[in-house]
Amino acid sequence: MNKIDKNQLIEEAGRVAVLMGGTSAEREISLLSGAAVLGGLESAGLNVIGIDAGNDLIDQLQVVRPDRVFNMLHGRGGEDGAVQGLLNSLQIPFTGSDILGSALSMDKLKSKLIWKQLGLETPDFQVLHADSDWPGVMDQLGVAVVKPVNEGSSIGMSIARTAAQLKEAFYTAQEFDFLVLAEQHIEGEEYSLSILQQIVLPAIQLKTDREFYDFDAKYCASNTEYICPVDLSVEPLDKLNSLSMSAFNCLGCEGWGRVDVMRNTEGEFLLLEVNTVPGMTDHSLVPMAAKQAGISYEDLLLQILFAKGSRGK
Repeated sequence: MNKIDKNQLIEEAGRVAVLMGGTSAEREISLLSGAAVLGGLESAGLNVIGIDAGNDLIDQLQVVRPDRVFNMLHGRGGEDGAVQGLLNSLQIPFTGSDILGSALSMDKLKSKLIWKQLGLETPDFQVLHADSDWPGVMDQLGVAVVKPVNEGSSIGMSIARTAAQLKEAFYTAQEFDFLVLAEQHIEGEEYSLSILQQIVLPAIQLKTDREFYDFDAKYCASNTEYICPVDLSVEPLDKLNSLSMSAFNCLGCEGWGRVDVMRNTEGEFLLLEVNTVPGMTDHSLVPMAAKQAGISYEDLLLQILFAKGSRGK
């Protein structure tokens, strides 16, 4: 992005409202992401204001009257199609995916069902209920990752190695969502693929000494390793990029996002989930991948703000 283009975009952007906070379980991370985006847009020279999106969001938007919205609301209410529908009805352009792409990506069960129907590999899974056959589920999955269907940031997730642990993990996850998924635990390498305007940015491999890349590993730990560029030869890297792009597009996602993938010990890649409003904190993966691609944080924000397919543009 050259200087002339950037200046033109800044002028075209008008007044930008950054939505952050909200009421989901990911509120605190959203506030951190929103603050980082707010600061970056201000540094880029935009007319920008932050909005903590509570129950009075409509009133706040009517007072602020933004020309565009940069959505940094993580989790339910901000990443599931709800705020997207509101902004559509108010005819305010916004970043990222529209209602359908947001809703499908937020719902891990729907995502996996679509991927399986299209032949995109994802770990085996079972939906859990209070009367589930706990030993039977463990026989099918072996070690299981238990997660709320409609949460992010690994909130409510745990690993079960026995039927008793599976039942306990179900009730832990159900505190965050009535719908709970048990997914086959994949031993192997974990990758994150950031997507920006239909381009897959450099892959990042994640390494943690925890059982999995949980909330603390994502936002608190100082010893989590981020390997970029990854140590993959051309053919498997092409497969990883292609799988991630297909997973993103088939859910109707647009603009920008992040795809999380596992590689098992046989070298096969398996899809975990798509995030349509990824984190933008100093621990976050999208800015890290963009930096590896030679994109500064400010330019990344401008590209997201004007990404092709962003609603209302």
